[in-house]
Formats: sequence, structure tokens, C-alpha cells
Amino acid sequence: MSKTGQARVLTPEQFVHLLSVVQDHRYAEKNTALIQISFKLGLRVQEIALLQIKDVAELLPEISGQRSFKLKEILALPASYTKGADALKRSRSTYHRRRISFSVHDFDQLVRRIETMAKAGAEIKPGDFYPEVKKHRGKSRDLPMNDGALRAAIEEYLSIRLAKNPSVKKSDPLFLTQKGGPYSPNTLQEHLSLMQRQWAGIERASSHSGRRTLMTNIIHGQKKSVKVAQKIAGHVSASTTLIYEEPPEESLKDALQQAGFHYLST
Repeated sequence: MSKTGQARVLTPEQFVHLLSVVQDHRYAEKNTALIQISFKLGLRVQEIALLQIKDVAELLPEISGQRSFKLKEILALPASYTKGADALKRSRSTYHRRRISFSVHDFDQLVRRIETMAKAGAEIKPGDFYPEVKKHRGKSRDLPMNDGALRAAIEEYLSIRLAKNPSVKKSDPLFLTQKGGPYSPNTLQEHLSLMQRQWAGIERASSHSGRRTLMTNIIHGQKKSVKVAQKIAGHVSASTTLIYEEPPEESLKDALQQAGFHYLST
């Protein structure tokens, strides 16, 4: 079942329009590469923000003050980049448990353990018996970069980037903000939404539209299995990918238009 307020799935016409509009603004090469990666590889905002140059290209030695590179065939996305992984190394608020659960077997063992400790007169603290919190460590995935427009966009952007600064390192962020620093996920989220909603005028489009559009096209347009979409998306559970099985907005629009009553004018 679909979620209320999901990011819009763009039509091919809207995608072409978005790419066209971007050319009228500053940093067109960078923004085109951002859009291509979002819509052609389906990366999450955090994953794009964490990309390093070495993830997409091999830097070649500097010759006479000039730097070149070789674009990779496959983007090997580390597990540390993915959703749930603490790749940003930022402090988080302390987690406070509100509920806990045990299997019947574990609960029986716990009761026996508490009985033994009580008979021995040991101090019993509830927190000592809580089960461990399961942490999601992310899921790595290999994404082929064989789309021509995607490769051309990254190559053009990197060529300009290296021409301006030949001393860049392979571990430098792939995308930089206007101020020259790395994007935070929140800043990149706002920027992708800005390009789609304000520049291109596409209602309800967001930073997640690229990912949703790709997954929807794989399942509905290409008729691929959910397993294929799940692997590309990096979902741990197929149930998450099943969200993208819902028909795209244009299919609903056509169905409603064709199902209505049509009266002949007299």
C-alpha cells in the first residue's frame, strides 16, 4: 500500500524538462551530474552526499599541471554510506527504550536466571536483562554505470573540477557546495528539491523522486522482478521494495480518464 505524500515519480517528459531547466542556472555541470546519479542509479541523498571521487573515477598522475581521470564501470557503494549506517560520525541523542520483547525460550531462561540471583541475594537491575539493540549497519551494493548520459554528465563535471583544482585527492567529496565544502544530506535534499520544484515547476517532486522514478520504471516499465529492484535499491527487506509496485501516477491518470463517461455533444 502506498504512503501518503510520497515523492512524485517523474515522466520522461518531466525528466527531460528538468535537465533542460538546469542548464539555465549556475553550476549546470554539477547539477546535471547530481540529477543523473539520482535518477539513473537511485542513490539515497545521504549516499550521494558521501560519495568520494574514488567511488566513480580513478585519478591519473598529474602531468604539466593537468589532471585526468578514468571513469569506473561500476560504482561500488560501501555499506557505510547506506541508510542507517553512522557514516557521518555525528553524535546522536541517547537511545531510551520504551518497550522490549523476548522469545518464549529467552524469557524462560531470563526468569530462571532472575530466580537464581534472587535466591543468592544478588542485586537485580532491570536494565541488565534487556536484549541488545539490533543496529542496522547498511548494505553495500555494486551499481553498473553503463548509461551514456550518466557517464557523460559525470565526466563533464569532473573535467571542470580537475581543471580548476588539479591537486584534488581521490578521497575528496565528489560534490561540493557553492562555498566549497561537502554537502550535508539535509543541504543536498533541499537543493535537489529546489531544482525540481522551483526551477522545473514539478509539484510534489523531492530529493527522493529520482530513487522512486528509477524503482518504478524497473518494476513497471521494464517488468523486472522485485528482487532486481531490491538489489539496486539496497533494501534489506523485499517488503520495502514492494512499495514501488504501486502503479505510477500517470497510469492512474490514464485509467481515470478512460474510465469516465463520455457524452457526445448534440
